[in-house]
Amino acid sequence: MPFRALLAFLAIVSLASPGAAQQRDSAPAPVAAGQPIDRSGGLLLPEQAAYDVTFYDLALSVNPADSTIAGTLAVHARVVLPLSRLVLDLDTTMTVTAVTIPGDMDSPAFERIGGRLWVVLPRTLQPGEQVAARVTYHGRPRVGSFGGFSWARTPSGAPWVATSVETPGADVWWPVKDHPSDEPDSMALHYTVPMPLVAVGNGRARGVRDNGDGTRTFDWFVSTPINNYGVTMNVAPYVEVTAPYLSTAGDSMNVTFWALPEDSASARGRMPEFLDHMRFLEEIGGPYPFRRDKYGIVQTPFLGMEHQTLIAYGAGFRNDAMARYDWGFDALHQHELAHEWWGNQITPPDWNDLWLHEAFAQYMQPLYAERRISAAKARDIMTMARSRVRATPLLAVAPRETQNSGQAYARDIYWRGSWVLHSLRYVMGDDHFLTLLRQWNDPMPPVPTLNPACRCRFATTDDLLRLASRVAGRDLTWFFEVYLRQAELPRLAVQREGKTVSLRWEAPAGLPFPMPVPVRVNGRNQVVEMVDGRGTFKAPATATLDVDPDGWILRGDQ
Repeated sequence: MPFRALLAFLAIVSLASPGAAQQRDSAPAPVAAGQPIDRSGGLLLPEQAAYDVTFYDLALSVNPADSTIAGTLAVHARVVLPLSRLVLDLDTTMTVTAVTIPGDMDSPAFERIGGRLWVVLPRTLQPGEQVAARVTYHGRPRVGSFGGFSWARTPSGAPWVATSVETPGADVWWPVKDHPSDEPDSMALHYTVPMPLVAVGNGRARGVRDNGDGTRTFDWFVSTPINNYGVTMNVAPYVEVTAPYLSTAGDSMNVTFWALPEDSASARGRMPEFLDHMRFLEEIGGPYPFRRDKYGIVQTPFLGMEHQTLIAYGAGFRNDAMARYDWGFDALHQHELAHEWWGNQITPPDWNDLWLHEAFAQYMQPLYAERRISAAKARDIMTMARSRVRATPLLAVAPRETQNSGQAYARDIYWRGSWVLHSLRYVMGDDHFLTLLRQWNDPMPPVPTLNPACRCRFATTDDLLRLASRVAGRDLTWFFEVYLRQAELPRLAVQREGKTVSLRWEAPAGLPFPMPVPVRVNGRNQVVEMVDGRGTFKAPATATLDVDPDGWILRGDQ
């Protein structure tokens, strides 16, 4: 997602422990006026750790006239620990009117406490059993370009509705186990909207139903695991711009851009470049992960987001919309598409590893520029990125929530993260680094996945470290420790005495940092090995000396 998304941080509300259940939820639990419930990630409740979601079925009616929604969410899950209460997350702006459990004669007791819904089960369920519940709710969801609903108007004045909830979580608009560690194996979506509006969602289209009351219901089905914030709904008088694409896996598929009628010509004009983005990313990371469902782009009233199989595109067909810098190509689309591999196919089970999403997607941009434009353009992009790096550790010890990281972290997972990968590429060498990129998405040997239809799986920074070390043929722990866990960047001290040039790394906390240093002496390149962080080489006293002339190493003295 664009970095502006993570700058829209909201206040955190402390949630109380549940008390005695009540039969009906007449109003949201007391919360300070205007104070949002925006937890996503962090420590998982024991009651939520006790079950694994297998399927969500979401039916939602949208009323653009008064900015309200009304829906029903059916959740199916596998019990993994004894479970007496089913706990779901749901924003306090939503009112729950009913909860039912299939097979239970009476409606179960339930209680709203802050941003959570506690449902009392008929009995304590045992590991291996199945649990299902249906929640009926309605309300006016929070508004926010990257933290809720966007209720906008198209240039012609038609309703234009979209969702984007990575920061506060999917519970902004539907009941969910709002934690990155649990993805449903599949999901059904049913969006009802006034005619002639079109509602577009994730996955494959299953049809459109005329309800005979001036509304239509659009049915979608996601056949693979999906992260909660990746679920999306988009409503407008969209027109479809479609182009054929032949995947590197040999599969033929259509790529569809749901565009506003006013912009259909612009969408058609961008399609060849968008297909080339797909080709590049398949060459780098392996075949597009969700070919069974679709690849779609949908025009949105906010900048962009990596919603699975349907990325949000609000760049206005400008190359510089993402970072106020002309990359030489449509950077917003290329970045969000990259997330289909790095973020949607591979997802960290805790937001502490969120940098794995953004750094990889960000670094795909200089790689693309290098292959499609020039090495000089790629260096320009990295120079721009370096100017935005801040002194922020990318990893923490405790589980992280999306809302408690701060603006510096929100920027550094992009800029510092991309530079970490750039320096890792230098340490490993191009061939090994490209092997790393491919095997990160297509591991050898294959590992168990969430669903055989795709290579979707959870992964952490430690997984990346082990893979990088194996591919490189040497332990890279020192690299990851300094660049990811430390705030301060390593500094390189250079001293010349006659014909001897001495180099010394000054790493934070005195950590080992044997990073080889490329130097150029009178136009001739060489690499100085830095055993124990020190190295020397000979050069004429009058020689022109350039340290790291091509800009490979992220360091604090740049």
